[in-house]
Amino acid sequence: MAEQAILVTGAAGFIGFHVAQRLLQAGKTVVGLDNLNDYYDPSLKDARLNVLHNDPRFQFVKMDLADEGGMDRLFAQHKFPVVIHLGAQAGVRYSLQNPRAYISSNLQGFGNVLEGCRHNGCRHLLYASSSSVYGANTKQPFSVHDNVDHPISLYAATKKSNELMAHSYSHLFRLPTTGLRFFTVYGPWGRPDMAMYIFTKAILEGRPIKLFNQGQMQRDFTYVDDIAEAIVRLTERPPQPDPSWSGDKPDPGTSTAPWRVYNIGNNKPEQLMHVVSVLEQALGQTAQKELLPMEPGDVPSTFADVDDLMRDVGFRPSTSIEDGIANFVRWYRDYHKL
Repeated sequence: MAEQAILVTGAAGFIGFHVAQRLLQAGKTVVGLDNLNDYYDPSLKDARLNVLHNDPRFQFVKMDLADEGGMDRLFAQHKFPVVIHLGAQAGVRYSLQNPRAYISSNLQGFGNVLEGCRHNGCRHLLYASSSSVYGANTKQPFSVHDNVDHPISLYAATKKSNELMAHSYSHLFRLPTTGLRFFTVYGPWGRPDMAMYIFTKAILEGRPIKLFNQGQMQRDFTYVDDIAEAIVRLTERPPQPDPSWSGDKPDPGTSTAPWRVYNIGNNKPEQLMHVVSVLEQALGQTAQKELLPMEPGDVPSTFADVDDLMRDVGFRPSTSIEDGIANFVRWYRDYHKL
């Protein structure tokens, strides 16, 4: 009997592409789903898919997560044992302009994924959450055992909602679910709406880069290969109920249900100014800097506590910002034929 496929939603996206590639390299069969929307240049998504299509074990399905009937049919056909749900409407700033895109993709779409898993024998659902769920929290490093009830963007609110929706399915239907709180991901094949890509493009074109909060931002930049490694290790580890969990003192990071959340971050916040200087060195060009105030929905600093990840899968992200940026710049020049 042929090996059952793993579903990766958002497979034409930045993290989804790397995870699908990593699974294929490990000999797995992968069904990749994406709606190929134009939130950013679809030609980059097509280029990623072309790489994945080099492997005969990869099958692509173009579909919107909010397509209830289509999603039901897909799950019924494949009976995925493992689902890695990375498809979503991304971005904090865009959620201020187009909130409905987040409600459709991140709430309705996630509901369809949960239903598909529930009715078709899925043994483990892993899904993308975000460091943005920490919202107004100021205690650092951010821990999964901290309360996260004060999101400050709709994007963050939809990700927190995903964790809550997953918990109810884990509780009611014993569906094992693992939430992945990603911290500022960067690397080759990265998204054009993210800082690393925007800065690189602007510096090479001699245009100024915008640095919010007067450049005093700190981000826990996490290299995409580290993210993919952590996810693949976690697929093999469906969460178990926590026997020590108590409703008297509820731990936000575990449950009596088979439900867990993990931070996936580098565990080392970088000053944005330092990141820019490393980028300048890699590009051999100096950036013109435009210092601006904080933007609504943004947080001044992110810093991941990854002790739980280390304990449970024996892995912590560790790619240095210098190595990661060098790899990104090499890919950027190659992809854009510079």
